[in-house]
Amino acid sequence: MTETAELVQTFRFAVTLTAAPGPRPASPAKLADGYFAECSGLELEADVKEHLEGGRNDGVVRRVGRAKLSPIVLKRGMFVPGEGQPADAALWNWISAMVTGTLPIPRYNGLVQVFSADKKREVARWVFVRGLPSKVAGPALNAKTGEIAIEELHIVHEGLRLDRPRQGGAPA
Repeated sequence: MTETAELVQTFRFAVTLTAAPGPRPASPAKLADGYFAECSGLELEADVKEHLEGGRNDGVVRRVGRAKLSPIVLKRGMFVPGEGQPADAALWNWISAMVTGTLPIPRYNGLVQVFSADKKREVARWVFVRGLPSKVAGPALNAKTGEIAIEELHIVHEGLRLDRPRQGGAPA
């Protein structure tokens, strides 16, 4: 490792969900654009198949199988867009439309960006494609605490990759 190497820190990141191309564009075009409290599921796993060969007793042949994709799990504080308005329901509306059979089912692509501690540059970027909601969970309500209401969204998708960060890609 060189003297200028730095470790990527996990506390400054942003997630953007934009409509995936399709026969009819999803509405809204941007489902979420902002900061979440947590993001997990940025993982790929290879399914490796083992083949036994006759006469070969000292090992097995391994072949590459399909990739296993984990759902992206996002957690954020519920928010009210303006005074006198109800809580933002965009994530709930997305899964509700799917459950009720509203066609076409809107799919969203996702961008997860991690920024440097000084917020001056993007240091990592994951892209996932054609996401569908598999679970939305509301907050655990408790009158004894003053905690922020956290909602959780699980997104299944059709592909995930770690892209090269853009130069000058700092958050606004």
